[in-house]
Amino acid sequence: GKGEVSMSWGSPEFAGEATYDGMFNQPNVVFLAAAGDGAGTIYPSASPNVISVGGTSISRSPLGNYQAEGAWQQTGSGPSGFEAKPAYQSTLAGTRRVTPDVSAVADPETGVWVYNSFPYNNQYYSSDWWVVGGTSVATPVWAGILNAASTANKSFAANTSIELTRMYGDMAGTSYATEFKDITYRNCYFYRTYSAGPKYDACTGIGVPPTF
Repeated sequence: GKGEVSMSWGSPEFAGEATYDGMFNQPNVVFLAAAGDGAGTIYPSASPNVISVGGTSISRSPLGNYQAEGAWQQTGSGPSGFEAKPAYQSTLAGTRRVTPDVSAVADPETGVWVYNSFPYNNQYYSSDWWVVGGTSVATPVWAGILNAASTANKSFAANTSIELTRMYGDMAGTSYATEFKDITYRNCYFYRTYSAGPKYDACTGIGVPPTF
């Protein structure tokens, strides 16, 4: 049991959800969950023992060249209705666990290419290449990055909470700029007053991988 578990599923938060949080506290395993593709928070993304992954949108020129990256307006975000603030978020305002922790590209309009070699409803299409998005994409992106980093270092985080403690600690340290790209552009569900801003924000979390 070493490695990462990527979960691209979730449900509305519910009373008593904290009793399940222990399931995501396993030695040498880091759990990641999609923050959702709609306003508010979902579970297990809201669990303090899970890395919550939100979404961004990438702007490109007509030639496909990268221009900017901002918050994806449909990403799930905000304070949990049932989970208390974990120690690694002690510097954030409020008394509740806030999601997401990190983000990656999720906007289906600027998503990732996947190849599907199987027919859909017994029909083949002119192309088997599809562009997909959602925080269900962003989550395995981060799981792969953490796996590659752990493999390169020949070590694994003791559990998700320790990995999150390291991430939030890096945000306050000198290594932040080399480990994350800070997203300060656009908003997510502006009627909920959440906007991307310097370092942590409730739209994109700590930031995105520096190569994105």
